[in-house]
Amino acid sequence: MSVQQYDEIGEAFEGFKALPAVRYGEVPSFLGMVGDVRGKTVLDLASGTGFYSRELKRRGAAEVFGYDISGEMVAVAEALEKRDPLGVGYAVADAAEPSSLGRSFDVAVAVQLLNYAEDVAAMERMCRNAHGNLRPGGELFLFNQSPDYDFAGPSLAKYGFVTELTGEEAEAGPRVRTTALLEPPVTIVSTFPRREVYEKCLRAAGFSELTWVPLEVSAEGVAEFGEDFWADFRANPPLEMLRCRA
Repeated sequence: MSVQQYDEIGEAFEGFKALPAVRYGEVPSFLGMVGDVRGKTVLDLASGTGFYSRELKRRGAAEVFGYDISGEMVAVAEALEKRDPLGVGYAVADAAEPSSLGRSFDVAVAVQLLNYAEDVAAMERMCRNAHGNLRPGGELFLFNQSPDYDFAGPSLAKYGFVTELTGEEAEAGPRVRTTALLEPPVTIVSTFPRREVYEKCLRAAGFSELTWVPLEVSAEGVAEFGEDFWADFRANPPLEMLRCRA
């Protein structure tokens, strides 16, 4: 993946969590899928500025450790930890490179990680690294763009972002450009992996019980904007989750 595009974003990445699709779709859905982490050890792969690392620690995780390939992202996460100490540890590391952290975790989370693999082999390495850092029976929770998203559907702009095909093809799937409608806008280019590529790489790494989980719009999101506002989001879901077991 391109480290530079994330190094250039820095603390602006925290602003993503205020976008309607993220605040009322991604965050409650993902935390709901991960569930009760009280007393568990958690590894946050591609932890970015540490949003989920911090949230899972606040929810009672015994230990949370996050790593990200972007030194700038990790620097922001560490600054936020210093500002509001929770006991979360961070490091700069590439999820596609072999890494042993010297201990096994109960849970691993990966939000928008596998779509940054340069090719299928790199995605499989990411999956193997995640598997190698989990205890037997531990769970991996992933958050991804939905492989079935129809790019010809209605614009997602009212939900806070737009995603479009770049016209380029990678081994795992087409390349896409996603723009978060912040001020100023933030654009990230990634791959749009096919569903079978996700599943093949995870199974090759030793994961089982693969289950795709749809996003739900929270009751707060419906109260804030109304049912009709979310109709396009529900009819053509841009995001999807996945859980599996080591």
